Order: sequence, then structure tokens, then C-alpha cells
Amino acid sequence: MPEQPNRRDILLSSALAATGLGLSIETVLGQQTLPPTPSCGEGGAATEAQTDGPFFKPRSPERADLRESGAGARTVELSGQVLTRACRPVARALVDLWHADEKGHYDERGNRYRGHVFADSDGRYRFLTIMPALYPGRTRHYHVKVQAPSRPVLTTQLYFPADEAANRRDGLFRPALLMQVTPASEPLSARFNFVLDIG
Repeated sequence: MPEQPNRRDILLSSALAATGLGLSIETVLGQQTLPPTPSCGEGGAATEAQTDGPFFKPRSPERADLRESGAGARTVELSGQVLTRACRPVARALVDLWHADEKGHYDERGNRYRGHVFADSDGRYRFLTIMPALYPGRTRHYHVKVQAPSRPVLTTQLYFPADEAANRRDGLFRPALLMQVTPASEPLSARFNFVLDIG
């Protein structure tokens, strides 16, 4: 199993990513006063739950590529692992993703920017989608439901890094739910490991 990032690795990768945005490492580390995304094996903390909001639809299609032709938004590759608190991979975990489009709208009639996948034997999942637009009152985010076989569902949201100014104005934003984003990659690479409340 791949080695899981520890707190120091996460802080350093966040700092290095920010240097590409014109911020010094000292500035970024000085602003890092809130806890980073939880990792398994560090006190057993599970990923924080959040509301699914008003736009969830059950029975999304099973697909990893949510991109629509002619969207005009940057492609994002979202990937990671589903793990237990003891760092064991959760095979066949359901990962259901939905989000706003490039204009900040949700598709309530169809399944644009909605889909689910099942994690592989190492708990790995991967989506290709787009960077969602802002809409009034919210920063950029993805909605996700994650469920281990025959276990309760984790509902949460994922956020883009500190260069998103709207993070500070969004009352739902939580630093523990920040994705690890590589700004210079194409497509934009975003990673998040879900830690389920399973021992």
C-alpha cells in the first residue's frame, strides 16, 4: 500500500503549491493555523461530514468522466483513496460526485456533472470533470457521498486551496476538506483521501 502523507508532508506540499501563486513559503506556513486534511493513522480522525445541499439526486450514472463537450472550463482530475481510520484501503467503496457547471448551475433535470465510481482493491478512485464556477454565497466545491459496502454513507464537500478568495466568505468552508491541488498540472490535479469512520 502506498505510504500515506503525514501532517508535515501536507503542510509542505501546500506551501510549495502556493509558491507557484507568488506567495513565499514563510507567508503560507505562517497562515497555516488550522488543521490540514485528516489522514488515517493520526489519532483516528474520520473525514468531516457536511450537508449534501439542495441539489443531490439519487441514482447517478456509473462513470468516471463527467466532462461535457463545449464546457469551456478547465479539466480537473480528482483522485485519491478511500481508507479506514487504521489506513486500510476500502475496496469497492462507492464514491458519488456532483457539482455546479462552468456557470454555477446544477443540472436538476438530467445528470450533467453527476456520476459515481467504485474504488478498486486498493481503495483508489478517479474522476475527470471540470472546475465548477462560483455562485452566490458559495466558494468552488464538489459534493461527494462515500460509502463502504454495507456501511453508513459519508456526505461531505471538497474545496479548492487557499488562493480561492471566496473560501473566506463561505460559512460552510472547512480547511480540513481542502483538496491537494497541483496548480501547474494539465489537467488540474486534485487529490483527496477519504477516511471513513471504520476501525
